[in-house]
Amino acid sequence: MTRKQWRETARRICDTRDRALWRRLFEMMDIAEGLELDACFEAWAHEGQEEPPKEGWRTWLLMAGRGYGKTRAGAEWVNRLASMPNKPVRIALVAASEAEARAVMVEGESGILAAASTARGLRRPKWEPSLGRLTWPNGSVALIYSGENPDGLRGANNHFAWCDELAKWAKPDATWDNLQMSLRCGARPRALVTTTPRPIPLLKRIRAERWTVETSGRTGDNAHNSPHFVEVMEATYGGTLLGRQELDGEMVEDVAGSLWPRALIEACRAGNDFHASALPRIVVGVDPPASVGGDACGIVVCGRDSDGTGYVLEDASVAGMRPEGWARAVVAAAARWGADRVVAEANQGGAMVESVLKAADARLPVRLVHARRGKTVRAEPVAYLFEKGEALLAGRFPDLEDELAGLTIGGGYQGPGRSPDRADACVWAMTELMLRKEKARPRVRVL
Repeated sequence: MTRKQWRETARRICDTRDRALWRRLFEMMDIAEGLELDACFEAWAHEGQEEPPKEGWRTWLLMAGRGYGKTRAGAEWVNRLASMPNKPVRIALVAASEAEARAVMVEGESGILAAASTARGLRRPKWEPSLGRLTWPNGSVALIYSGENPDGLRGANNHFAWCDELAKWAKPDATWDNLQMSLRCGARPRALVTTTPRPIPLLKRIRAERWTVETSGRTGDNAHNSPHFVEVMEATYGGTLLGRQELDGEMVEDVAGSLWPRALIEACRAGNDFHASALPRIVVGVDPPASVGGDACGIVVCGRDSDGTGYVLEDASVAGMRPEGWARAVVAAAARWGADRVVAEANQGGAMVESVLKAADARLPVRLVHARRGKTVRAEPVAYLFEKGEALLAGRFPDLEDELAGLTIGGGYQGPGRSPDRADACVWAMTELMLRKEKARPRVRVL
């Protein structure tokens, strides 16, 4: 491949942002070609690594999973702003500690010095570790600061700031407030925050501010990551609270008064020795939608072992379907697991619910239940089963878990969507398996 052909191929792949093609290109490149491509950051950067185009924002929040490329995005942003001809600026570099600012933001393999040494048209800044200071040829200066020492930012005057891993700062609020008061130079001072999400009050406050713009991404979005690394991380942590936070870049919050706090959900994972084939009873819980094609139809499969422990086996919920559609989904779930019963809420057109399910499969054993109490009140005894370790999650069910976490003591719901359809279906199934008293059957005694 000639250099011209290589450039054309690289440009085409950059335009399509095809991760598989990227990896094929990497395999074909020699060292010189790799360095040339690395210097063209704007051409190959993920969309979330690019500075938002719209005007009027003061804070750019880049909240993404580990290995997404947050540090490289910050380093490139700082180098570009600091290297504008005849426009020297002052920049604050703030990390959890001065040592981390130096090791990651400045000297790291994706830091400012590394990015400047590969970028065409930019000269490497002078680095004075003893002063914590970077100086560019045009006179721009960047100083490092620590989230442990908010007063270090008092008296500073800055055009821009790069804040790394803000969720780790020891004194986030005071540091951020002092930084904001230092951003008063130039026509448009602004800050970039690169962080893995954690539900701390400051991050929630920054997200809510009208002058904040946000970009995000997942660990798997970065084609530079080893496919094996991504595969192992997804297999090990995918769907867990840790994985959603550290790999998917989601801010997963605990709701005040939640019946299923996130820590409880994580503690209720079934072990690797669990086998669904050993369950003598399996039930499908169904929460039908209130309108045709409206809310989701909650369909959750649960089972109970011979020791009396309940397990959530599958979230088979569907959305936007007509009655015949969600009925087929219920039948399919029951068939997959060999369920001995379907428990469906009958408040939304009871006779219709049963007739629709029977139309999908006349042999389907259906029991209709009537909701005489609110969803949260019904959920409280089931939540208690999880707290006692008598109910477990036999897998990862992010959508269902979000709804469970949104149910609160006292009857509230603060989860996704208008109604906790999945959570309600789970509660119906668990109630049938674990809490419903079976009627006594006639027995024959031999005298």
